[in-house]
Amino acid sequence: MEPLTEPEHVVLLRETLRRFVADEMPRRLARQWDQRDEFPREVFARLASLGVMGLTVPEAYGGVGPDVVATMATIEELASRSMAICSPYIQSACYAGMNLAELGSEEQKRDLLPRVAAGEMMFAYGISEPDVGADVASVKTTARREGDAVVVNGAKRFCSGAAFSDYIYTLVRSGEADARYQNLTLLLVPPDAAGVTVEPQRALGLKGSATADVTFRDVRLPASSIMGGEKGWNAGWGMLVGPGLDVEKIEVAAMALGIARAAVEDAWEYSQQREQFGKPICTLQSIRHMLAEVKTRLEACRLVTYDAAARIDQGQEVGVATSMAKLFVSDSAVEIVLTCQRVLGAYGYVGDGDMERYVRDVLAMPIIGGSSAVQKNNICNRLKLPR
Repeated sequence: MEPLTEPEHVVLLRETLRRFVADEMPRRLARQWDQRDEFPREVFARLASLGVMGLTVPEAYGGVGPDVVATMATIEELASRSMAICSPYIQSACYAGMNLAELGSEEQKRDLLPRVAAGEMMFAYGISEPDVGADVASVKTTARREGDAVVVNGAKRFCSGAAFSDYIYTLVRSGEADARYQNLTLLLVPPDAAGVTVEPQRALGLKGSATADVTFRDVRLPASSIMGGEKGWNAGWGMLVGPGLDVEKIEVAAMALGIARAAVEDAWEYSQQREQFGKPICTLQSIRHMLAEVKTRLEACRLVTYDAAARIDQGQEVGVATSMAKLFVSDSAVEIVLTCQRVLGAYGYVGDGDMERYVRDVLAMPIIGGSSAVQKNNICNRLKLPR
């Protein structure tokens, strides 16, 4: 089922993407990318030729956006088959495209956004640190000015795609730690710069997204690396909690939705093919009830995700709506996928199929992009519930 109010251009976009997924991202290759923890760059390049990277880039810089609903539809369709393509898409269209369009200096927009639209630019997020998760204002990675240079020291964790991205979008402490929110800056750090070390992390799921630890040792960057130009120095907090944060929350919701949809479709089909006691298991009431439940939950996830996306496109205040979407969809998707795994029984547990990959991937959704606990706090705080 598609949302009843989905715009025609999004319907056509989905049709194009589903053909692409079937032709360029068959299940066989998706399993291979997962097993090898591989980013298939050549398939990503063919995806870029569809123009979907430009959905977040203004027309003045070579794109067709911004269009948040269409961007989320793209994420959903890609996530339904492989995170090895979906995650890099987000790193390009969202991490690079949306942040540059919203926060970049005119020079950064002019130089980098056309590359985003062409599928030639990706950012990895360098926000979390070994001792810093949700409390990002406590980052310990530092940056100091030395003439025309910026010198960076510190470490980041959970930097997906750092090894193959063009820049690590890095939050640093650019002044005294006591100031917290006033002395933060965002920098564009090339992963191949002298003094940068990228070490892969082993993760349960999200294979192909190349999650890594990153260390900075006296990394010298030009002042042009400051996001937003000179006015971006010590202005990182306002940049971090701007509209881009709301979009990031529903990016995760769209990923979770795509994974859950794939699991439901597989369980639905399997239940009609698998026979026990002389008839398909879809005739058993216990199986029928599980499938009815996941279908219903999936539709609710779809509606809340695209409602939040549409509100962003309409310019509404969406802090509560995006936190609700992230909370509800990511938690519900875990329940949906685990239920679908039970429908498949042992076949949902072994690596020859796709269901066990859906399980591994979906378990990250309530964690990444702001945990479920953080979203609950956001909702209560923004709705002014007394402490």
